[in-house]
Amino acid sequence: MTARKRTPQRRGERVAPPPAKDHWDVIFATGDAVNGWDQLGRHAPGPTNDCWEHLRADPLRTDRRQAALKGRLSRRQIGEKELEQWQYEVTGAGGVWYCPDPQERTVWLVDASVGHPNATE
Repeated sequence: MTARKRTPQRRGERVAPPPAKDHWDVIFATGDAVNGWDQLGRHAPGPTNDCWEHLRADPLRTDRRQAALKGRLSRRQIGEKELEQWQYEVTGAGGVWYCPDPQERTVWLVDASVGHPNATE
């Protein structure tokens, strides 16, 4: 099992629940993901919460909002592992990119944005 670097919680921050039985742990992998997730939550709180619920329950499901990225964006290095990179469309323009690690049952949130990511343009 790989060690996770955890940032201590600070007063005034939201309390994130631990993963429920059979759910995945959702962890921020980058500062961009932290900032973007906060913006998404303010811009579209309901759909952002739906995204979080879907990622916790089944990050490998393919449907109209959730899919593996293709081509040069299909994989990403997270720590010492190279993982598949996926996207979840939160709103028409906003979404998140994440890397599921099935071995650890962890979803690494790598980017979140209220607009389309620059890498896709």
